[in-house]
Amino acid sequence: MFGRILYISDNIAEVENVAQGTITADLMNVHVIFESQDQRILGEITELNDKTMKIRFLGEYINGKYVNGIMRKPLLSSKIRIISNNELLELVGQPTNKSFTLGKSAVYKNYTIYPEINSFFSSHLAIFGNSGSGKSCGVARIVQNVFSNPSMLSSNANLFIFDAYGEYKNAFAAISNYNENYNYKFITTNPEDENDFLLQIPTHLLTLDDWALMLQASNHSQLPIIERTIKLAKIFAQNDQAAQAYKSHLIAKALLAVLFSSETTALKKNQIFTIIEVCNTPEFNFGSVIPGLGYTRTLSECFEIDSNGNFGESVLITNYILSFIKDDIENITVPTDSFYSIRDFAKAMEFTLISEGFQNNENLYSDSIILKVRLNAIITSKVGSYFEGNGYTPVEKYITSLIDKRGKKSQIININLEDIDDVYAKVIVKIFCRLLFEYNKNRKERAQVPYHLFLEEAHRYIQKDSDTFLIGYNIFDRIAKEGRKYGVILDIISQRPVEISDTVIAQCSNFLIFKMTHPLDIKYIEEMLPNISSDVIEKQKVLQPGSCVGFGGAFKIPMIVKLDMPNPSPASANCDVSTCWANNNQIENGNEV
Repeated sequence: MFGRILYISDNIAEVENVAQGTITADLMNVHVIFESQDQRILGEITELNDKTMKIRFLGEYINGKYVNGIMRKPLLSSKIRIISNNELLELVGQPTNKSFTLGKSAVYKNYTIYPEINSFFSSHLAIFGNSGSGKSCGVARIVQNVFSNPSMLSSNANLFIFDAYGEYKNAFAAISNYNENYNYKFITTNPEDENDFLLQIPTHLLTLDDWALMLQASNHSQLPIIERTIKLAKIFAQNDQAAQAYKSHLIAKALLAVLFSSETTALKKNQIFTIIEVCNTPEFNFGSVIPGLGYTRTLSECFEIDSNGNFGESVLITNYILSFIKDDIENITVPTDSFYSIRDFAKAMEFTLISEGFQNNENLYSDSIILKVRLNAIITSKVGSYFEGNGYTPVEKYITSLIDKRGKKSQIININLEDIDDVYAKVIVKIFCRLLFEYNKNRKERAQVPYHLFLEEAHRYIQKDSDTFLIGYNIFDRIAKEGRKYGVILDIISQRPVEISDTVIAQCSNFLIFKMTHPLDIKYIEEMLPNISSDVIEKQKVLQPGSCVGFGGAFKIPMIVKLDMPNPSPASANCDVSTCWANNNQIENGNEV
């Protein structure tokens, strides 16, 4: 079958082909051993014809263990043979309580590939492929294989699946059938079943960075506006005497600034009434009673303009306003455990806009108004309903609530985002990821509770955004670079890797590449992963649906893997057009009849 070695280059050996007919055809992609007295070098047949074959060197067996790469080329006198059963098992792995079933080898028909759980799941993973290539089914099958493994109970797993289209509910809803300790939780924007949970993120857990992304801040001058709004929202949430006094202090300073401005009296009145309309307290509203010497006036009456074009009660109202300005009130303690709703935040922003430094700065005020408009758009849309809560919740309690399902721990937490516009879906995913990352980062025992973040259609979220310019970092880049040591692992699934952040892809250690045909995506993968061989790229171009090329830290060598269909499958199949066309039922006014 193998004749003499004709020549050896840097990583290729050309060998005489003495096989015949179908035997030759069956040799393509087969692994062979170059064996001499003290060497066993692994190679893969990459080209062959009737006379010769080219074999690419992959690595070496040392003391029975396979090691990638070779220090010495094989001798021209080396014996060449097909890889043995034991040598092959060293490559594909064996079933243990520390491994899981990935799929079957496409080259070696009777062999199953068993990556080690640590090697596969302790580093970031990228799953790429065209639409319809089998990515979603592959993810579902992998997760099902992990939880159906009788040799290992994975009750402490925490898999957060950010589901762009609500595909995975069907695949994982019955996970408890594998083991009664397993639970699946479906968090969605549109609960339909009794076991569905409404997506809720307490507003008070949002940071300055989160709000900047939510409100699509575009320059640094908007950050102090948001920062002050958060401060006021926390203070006002106390709803005590000190909070009321602070509100009155802010209104009084704003009114005083208008009174002593150089505007006309009529314009001053309009500005004052606008302030009182949007920001008011019992002491400052249109009906507030202002006591004089032997008489009273309402606040609105104090601003009536007399025949001389002045406010008739200017002295009375000025003294009243001054009585609420407290020089030391700006030093008020900002509480750390305040609960406030998104509407409370909007009210705090109104007070921010009348604050000194914002009101009289035209550019700053314009930036503020943009934020206000975007915030109101969120509140009046369905998105605003996702940012609610019933009271103050510490971050650790909130994360526990995400995992908890009526008193039982969930191993799979499926967050369905199909009803949310891409702009807000991306921000919501970033908020969840930041919360989980910072929570794990601040734990006393590092990486003791791993969180896996599966991002379906990752190109919707992990983009080359302006986050770093605006807030100094991108949460996905940060997790990619630092998350592994804290036990926060990204599992990105995408059909367009070219749209994903370079930093994230560069930090991935394992790859499952399903069929990809777009030349830009293929070129991008080649450029981003310098260690990937052209042979791997060529293999993925002709893969069948459900098959992928697996390579990285969890694989001894790149392998073509055929994954079984998940059971049950995710709801990711193509539309059955012929059945729909043959359906006799008609649609009238949006209803099937």
